[in-house]
Amino acid sequence: MQLATWNVNSLTVRLPQVLDWLARNPVDVLCLQELKLTEDKFPAEAFREAGYEAAVFGQRSYNGVATLSRTPLRDVVKNIPGFADEQARVIAATVDSPAGPLRVVNAYVVNGQEPGSEKFAYKMRWLEALRDWLRDELVAYPRLVLMGDFNIAPEDRDSYDPEGLRETIHHTTQEREHFRALLQLGLVDAFRLFEQPEKSYSWWDYRMLAFPKNRGLRIDHILVSEALRPAVRACSIDRAQRKVRPPSDHAPVLATLSF
Repeated sequence: MQLATWNVNSLTVRLPQVLDWLARNPVDVLCLQELKLTEDKFPAEAFREAGYEAAVFGQRSYNGVATLSRTPLRDVVKNIPGFADEQARVIAATVDSPAGPLRVVNAYVVNGQEPGSEKFAYKMRWLEALRDWLRDELVAYPRLVLMGDFNIAPEDRDSYDPEGLRETIHHTTQEREHFRALLQLGLVDAFRLFEQPEKSYSWWDYRMLAFPKNRGLRIDHILVSEALRPAVRACSIDRAQRKVRPPSDHAPVLATLSF
């Protein structure tokens, strides 16, 4: 079973790329972030023709998440229950796997702008609410995957310039503590279960030749519950997709599970 996550930075712009990518990488589940469209504008028919059902939580011009699956999606939840939020950032759904029901939580974590800002304070509140909700979700769904754009580089090796960017956005102690708190719930960073090439990143700025110079960050993640950890066979970043024009500034991340 293959799962993937990809911040497409406008599905309207990137739809042909996503369909082409799925044709070449027929994953079982694909989580998309930054749709930047409302649900009535979502190209559901195009994905049905490609063999995918969709659970969608859209927003005009900003944010928006969608989960595509080759099997039915059920028990769909939008946003974090109990956390008042006007932004479309989370969608959860259950799909079938060979091992039984699999809970897929698709998250587009708040960027945060800069430490000390109101947007950063919102990010801290949002991450705390996410953790509190997932604690209960993991009890209800032992087989759970949390994936998406976290806007956090968890370790120094996840940044092209860890010293120069220390305590800047995506690199702050507070953000990294929130990431570790998610792991302490019983989640595992699938990418770090395997030896990986040095300087492996999933996001590169559009400016200053960041991609050709590999000045990137690893901020897109797939976290699996301990119950799924033995099933994870591989996890990788599809860096080649970042070269396709016009590119998203993020690359897809894929995980393979074997039951």
